Amino acid sequence: MIIAVANQKGGVGKTTTAINLATALAASGQSVLVIDADPQGNASTGFGLDRRNRQASVYEVLIGRIAAEQALLPTRIPGLKVMPSTPALSGAEIDLVDMDQRSHRLEMALASLPAYDHVIIDCPPSLGLLTVNALVAADAVLVPLQCEFFALEGLSQLLGTIERVRASLNNRLHLLGIVLTMVDRRNQLTRNVTDDVRAVMGDKVFETTIPRNIRLSEAPSHGLPALLYDSRCAGSEAYMALAIELLDRIKPAPALAEIVD
Repeated sequence: MIIAVANQKGGVGKTTTAINLATALAASGQSVLVIDADPQGNASTGFGLDRRNRQASVYEVLIGRIAAEQALLPTRIPGLKVMPSTPALSGAEIDLVDMDQRSHRLEMALASLPAYDHVIIDCPPSLGLLTVNALVAADAVLVPLQCEFFALEGLSQLLGTIERVRASLNNRLHLLGIVLTMVDRRNQLTRNVTDDVRAVMGDKVFETTIPRNIRLSEAPSHGLPALLYDSRCAGSEAYMALAIELLDRIKPAPALAEIVD
């Protein structure tokens, strides 16, 4: 399944979710590809991919300069590869405007790759052409939603974009679910927002929530997913639980292999 991790609001945990969910899925013995579609390239950095080794990236793939296979880099996680991002991707919005099939460039590129059990696309914090390309290529959308006052603000816009893409460009696209991030159960506001989101979105909200956790914040500076940096921290355990719940939504969930420190 191809899953776009999307929310036009920044700082909600998209990249953290993409990195650690992909790692948890790979820990189950499945093949996983992460597409870093954000010009900031944080997902690539989070997997420890040195910027000097990213000569081929999503940008070159989207503009047709190279084949998708040429842009893939291995990680230290067995079965997990990354198509990295570089700052050049920030120019893709302009470059794609005059190209044929501009909304389908990523979909066409991925069609040339061998099958992966899961493809995770880390989208930029916008609803521009890069995100549209991700939604057109994807089967489903996973929305990280921060537990704060403005949590629901903009969600309707994103859901509207998903519906428009589904109606006109990709009829298989659907909302896989919403995952609440940066949860602090001691905070009354967090509890109120959680209740509001669940009341509005019902079973589209994952039961698993991602807590505020310092180890999740520290891990990228070491070039490691949190599940490798500290597999026993609350954040890592939450992402393992999220992977199990996600697999249960799309097929019977296998037992996830233990990740060794």
